[in-house]
Amino acid sequence: MTPISMGSLRLRWEGSMSAEPVGSTHRFQFDDDRRHGNDRAHGLTRLGTATALASSLAACGGAGDSTASSPSPVAQSWSPPADSPFARFIQQAQFSCSEADVAAVKQKGYEAWLDEQMGLPSSQGGWDWLMARGYGVVDERNFVQSTYPMDYMIWNQLIRSPDQVRRRVALALTEFFVVNVDNMTEPWWQSFHTARYWDILCENAFGNFRKLLEDVTLSVAMGSFLNTLRNQKEDPATGRIPDENYAREVMQLFTLGVSELNLDGTPKLDATGKSLDSFTQSDVTNLARVFTGYDIDNNVGFTRNPVPPFYFNVPNVEYSRLPMKLFSDRHSMLQKSFLGTTIAAGTDGASSLRIALDTLFAHPNVGPFFSRQMIQRLVTSNPSRDYVRRVASVFNDNGKGTRGDLRAVFKAILLDDEARGSAGLSAAGHGKLREPMIRFTQWARTFGLGSKAGTWKIDPPRYSDRSLGQSPFRAPSVFNFFRPGYVPPNTRFATEKATAPEFQIVNETTVAQYVNLMEEAISKGVFVRQASAIEVDYTKITSSSDGYDLAAAYAEELKLVVVDDEALVRRLSLLLTAGRLSENSEKQIVSALKSAGLTAASTDADKLRNVYRAVLLVMSSPEYLVQK
Repeated sequence: MTPISMGSLRLRWEGSMSAEPVGSTHRFQFDDDRRHGNDRAHGLTRLGTATALASSLAACGGAGDSTASSPSPVAQSWSPPADSPFARFIQQAQFSCSEADVAAVKQKGYEAWLDEQMGLPSSQGGWDWLMARGYGVVDERNFVQSTYPMDYMIWNQLIRSPDQVRRRVALALTEFFVVNVDNMTEPWWQSFHTARYWDILCENAFGNFRKLLEDVTLSVAMGSFLNTLRNQKEDPATGRIPDENYAREVMQLFTLGVSELNLDGTPKLDATGKSLDSFTQSDVTNLARVFTGYDIDNNVGFTRNPVPPFYFNVPNVEYSRLPMKLFSDRHSMLQKSFLGTTIAAGTDGASSLRIALDTLFAHPNVGPFFSRQMIQRLVTSNPSRDYVRRVASVFNDNGKGTRGDLRAVFKAILLDDEARGSAGLSAAGHGKLREPMIRFTQWARTFGLGSKAGTWKIDPPRYSDRSLGQSPFRAPSVFNFFRPGYVPPNTRFATEKATAPEFQIVNETTVAQYVNLMEEAISKGVFVRQASAIEVDYTKITSSSDGYDLAAAYAEELKLVVVDDEALVRRLSLLLTAGRLSENSEKQIVSALKSAGLTAASTDADKLRNVYRAVLLVMSSPEYLVQK
């Protein structure tokens, strides 16, 4: 068992560091120098895993202060490679970084490169992808009520779409305007509704927030997730009142937040030091009347399901790409007073919606509320007040008198001194923990993950010992996978009241699951059922097309392994961590590779196994897990 230490993190490789037989079992364990004996039994130990987390916390400035022996970040004289700033920028702006990307940014400059990427047309959308692969038919395969095609669609979009910057921003928007494919009230075509919702986010990524807000509001995905779909006006005879779910969340989560905000994102306080509420229950009740009368656009016809005994009529899949339709007879005509605006009784539904969304969009909270969360998703979990203020100011006015210009907002986020300056690399509180779905996508793009069968049936496993723990459009609630204001308890983050949202989904189990999942993916690929078919039939226990259909390629890495292990690790450091691997970490990984005893005469299979180890060790390091 070979130990590899990186800072306070130690990895133990279960099995030989020399070539193992194909199919051998190996798993990483995390050790802690302060503990011995029985605590190391049974795979990943509690304290060992906690040490891995502490390493990441320390790298991000949150080393625990509840234990006297907790390590503190140590300044190193080592400096990153010359290309590190360019790789750092690229990894903030999109999912992955290639040597060609670095060369392009060096040649064109940050802003010109970003303008070029933002100007790329939106590539094939998720809805069209599903249709092109045959998921829009009504037959015994029951795509009409299946959600797994959505997983295949979204992972293909993240990994293969050429317009990376647009897709990266759209993914950030999925964590702001949250929907969950499994929690939709509409019983048909959930995968297609979600795909259309994804397309809305992609189409509006560099448009205007006001249009994005309207498109999100009228989407069937959001309507069936937060109950505006088939929401009806009040009925005094039965006591029915409009559903208030979307009215509450559109203010609380999508525009205002719960407290009145200063331009820098801090809450406004009253004379006693308490924060001021941004809306009241009366605002919710009145705004809910606006979101009544909406249903699916059913003018596209129906298809009869031929599968016995369920001979029901299914709406044609085409309706899933249309916005909800207003049915005036179901819309509340009462007066609607909220947030200082009054919509007169008798106002039609379309006008009511326009006034309501204009009111929300104009609220002074929207700029800082939205800007801070987008900074968190792309650059740093705990942005300074000045950073938020600068970006929120651009949201309020792009310099040309336009409010809500998202292209200008995301440029401001990525080009700000706090994102580009070198001070953030050494600042204890700067940076963020990479989300698991970002790590997986980065790995897949960096090493050219491909589907041999062309079906792209990526559904990351969720087993007890290996799991990604996060997948797009599968957040457990409308509050996303984590809260933007989450502060890890019993850490220096807590002492300094600094936010680190991504740590809310981190524990010793998820760390183990991530490392084990990536060990399998890196070395074998992604296992799928019936790779040659677009459907999944779980009644077939085995299939001749089951297997690791999705696999990465490591052609460039294979050229370097053994010949120049140091160059291999430096390459991985640049492409995966933006050159942040410390000199000590690089030496530790190189030493681990050399301990395998390979030579130039070793087989390519043995050399590849060393490449796998190198990739996994880098992707398990604190310098990788925390993006600066």
